[in-house]
Amino acid sequence: MNAAIRTTRLTKTFGRTDALASVDLAVPEGSIYALVGPNGAGKTTLIKLAMNILQPTAGTAEVLGKASHAMTGRDLNRIGYVSENQEYPEWMTVGAMLAYLRPFYPTWDRALEQQLMAQFDLPPERKIRQLSRGMRMKAAMAAALAFRPALLVLDEPFSGLDPLVRDELIMGLLDRSPETSIFLSSHDLSEIESFSSHVGYLEQGRLLFSEEMTELAARFREVTVTLASPAAQKAVPPQWLHYEASDSVVRFVHSSCRGEQTAADLRQMFPDAKDIEMEPMPLRAIFLAVARARRGQRVVAAHERSQA
Repeated sequence: MNAAIRTTRLTKTFGRTDALASVDLAVPEGSIYALVGPNGAGKTTLIKLAMNILQPTAGTAEVLGKASHAMTGRDLNRIGYVSENQEYPEWMTVGAMLAYLRPFYPTWDRALEQQLMAQFDLPPERKIRQLSRGMRMKAAMAAALAFRPALLVLDEPFSGLDPLVRDELIMGLLDRSPETSIFLSSHDLSEIESFSSHVGYLEQGRLLFSEEMTELAARFREVTVTLASPAAQKAVPPQWLHYEASDSVVRFVHSSCRGEQTAADLRQMFPDAKDIEMEPMPLRAIFLAVARARRGQRVVAAHERSQA
C-alpha cells in the first residue's frame, strides 16, 4: 500500500511529557483520513512532525515517499497545509493574497482558483482583516487547493465554524478528493463521519486504532440481551466494553463484531436468551465507549500500583 503519510515509532517528548509515543501510522494515498481524539491527544504535534515544523525525539515520518526532515521546496509545492491557528497577511485583500501565492506553485490553476472563489463566495476586494473566521478559513482552503496539491493537510479545519461554512468546506474537499490525498485532525466527530474514508484514534499520544471507516462501523455494536431468568455472573471477554447485567437484561459494547458469527456466538453463550439485539453505533458513541474503557483501565492500573 502506497502511503501519503507514514510514521514509524514516531515519538515526541516535551520535558517529561510524552506528546507522542511510538506512533505507527499509514495514510493511504487517495484517502480522506481523519485523525481524531480529545484535545491534547497529540494530533497537532503529529502533523507538525510530519510537516517538519517540529523535530521528533525518536522515530521517523515520511510524506509522499520522502523523509520529512529531507523535504525541499519542490516537495512542499505538492502539499497544501491549513491550520486553525494559521496567520494571514491581514492588510492584503483576498485577491492580492492569491496573486502573491501563484508564482510559488508551478501547478497553480487559475481556472480552479476562480472556481473556488465562486464556490466559497469569497470577495476578492475585501481585506483579510475584515473577514469572519469562516471566510478566512475558506480563503485559506482556496489557496491550499488552487495548485492541485497531491496531499492536503488540515489541522482542526472546522473548529468554531457555523454549520453552513462547514458544509461548504466539506463540499470543496470532496470535489478535490479524486486527485488529492486528504489528512485532517478533528474532534468534531459528527462532521468527519459523513465524508472520511479512514479514521485513526489518538489518545494521550498513543494511536489506539487506525482503519477504514466502514470496518470500524462494522465491528462495533451495542448489544442488549434479554434473558428468561436473571443473568448469571460470567467471565467478560476483553472485547466486551461497559458490561452491565441487571435482572434479566445484559448490555455491553462489542468491539470485535463479526456479524452473524457473533450473533451465533452470543446465542451459544446465552442459551436462555429471549432476544438479542445488536445495534450499529455512530462514531461519537464508538469513541466515547473506547475512551471510557481506557479511562477505566487507567483507574484500575493506578489502584493496583498503589496497592503494590
